[in-house]
Amino acid sequence: MKNPRQTGHGPRGASRPLDRYAVFGNPVAHSRSPQIHAAFARATGERLRYEPRLAPLDGFAEAVRQFISGREGCAKGANVTAPFKEEAFRLADERTPRALVAGAVNTLCFQDGRILGDNTDGAGLARDITENLAFSAAGGRILLLGAGGAARGVVEALLAFSPAALVIANRGADKAKALASAFAGERLAPRGMGFAALAGEPAFDLVINATSASLAGEALPLPDGIFAAESLAYDLMYGKGETPFLAQARKGGAARRADGLGMLVEQAAESFFVWRGKRPEAATRRSLMRQLRDT
Repeated sequence: MKNPRQTGHGPRGASRPLDRYAVFGNPVAHSRSPQIHAAFARATGERLRYEPRLAPLDGFAEAVRQFISGREGCAKGANVTAPFKEEAFRLADERTPRALVAGAVNTLCFQDGRILGDNTDGAGLARDITENLAFSAAGGRILLLGAGGAARGVVEALLAFSPAALVIANRGADKAKALASAFAGERLAPRGMGFAALAGEPAFDLVINATSASLAGEALPLPDGIFAAESLAYDLMYGKGETPFLAQARKGGAARRADGLGMLVEQAAESFFVWRGKRPEAATRRSLMRQLRDT
């Protein structure tokens, strides 16, 4: 199955029904994805409709099928947010290599009665760190906090930075070790451990929070000394003001700090490219990030 990449429609197609996309989540009203993809469509001249869809916690698959078979027609794809990424992986008829590595799906493509699952989270994180933040983790030490679906979705992208070490730490050490072992055959074998074991580790150059602690307004039980002098602390969560993790990183001596808003925009741009074959220009993406921070 090929990715349903389409180019813009000319005047001849102006009267055709709009291609439809959605973001599925629970909750989903807070999602910035409709605003982001509307901006991308304007910037690239694509005609489409993108909407939020609240899926029941026990009815994700049926909600997707209803969207596909809706009377409006022209359903082409969807994004998937918490807590349905692993369920979306199971729903897909086919999965891209990066979705298979992540074990989770955040981008669905509908074509010829089949569903293709992809994962753009790792690509979005990597682009935000390397291009927007101009930070290089090559040869450095990386710490990934958390061992759930969000963490699993970015491990491959972090390994692609060619770090000297990748450590995965979690409240439950067994879960961290299990995630690390899933990537044991990679170019660099990650190590898994509990938070307390970090006390014996050298400082890290890049520390990424992939837990839900910031969403809950909580700080993590991290030992002192995990942030290197010129380190970047990155929280996959985002919101108004400083997240609890970034406040913790500031007090811990992290030289640079960033939340996940840039990743949100960049993973959306990757999804847009999967669907439409067009990637919004960097200037468009960065301008959108500024707008989102002001609203």
